[in-house]
Amino acid sequence: MLKKTITYTDFDGNERTEDFYFNLSKAEIMEMELGVNGGMSELLKRIVASQDTKQVIDIFKDIILKSYGEKSLDGKRFVKSKELSESFSQTEAYSDLFMELATDSEAAEGFIKAIIPDIPNNGNKFIPMSAPDINRFVSMADSSKAKNAIATEQPQPL
Repeated sequence: MLKKTITYTDFDGNERTEDFYFNLSKAEIMEMELGVNGGMSELLKRIVASQDTKQVIDIFKDIILKSYGEKSLDGKRFVKSKELSESFSQTEAYSDLFMELATDSEAAEGFIKAIIPDIPNNGNKFIPMSAPDINRFVSMADSSKAKNAIATEQPQPL
């Protein structure tokens, strides 16, 4: 689990500092891996090979929002829902985090490694995304082509 403290300016112009939590459980990683033909690792390799920055950005967004949640007060549960993810995605904290991860490969690599649990292989065929796969993926997101794609997708101020 990753606890990330983010300082951002809200829509009323107030500076806020809040803690946000991100985690992908072993079950969620398995679902992501098995939910894609050839596995998530192979999908990421194909995306990197094709230099498809749009897909890289979409996957980054998906990973951030799938991993976002709130810890229960007793620490037994990590609560996630579409409503919580959507609410987070509508904040400047999300926007600041997204831009950080999309433009800084070291931050992106650290984020992904922090939210993915250690899953021992134990001889199983399932092997989650490896460190070299993560490095190639985040390097692709950190490329100038990706940064330009992100810049063109920014909404214009009202």
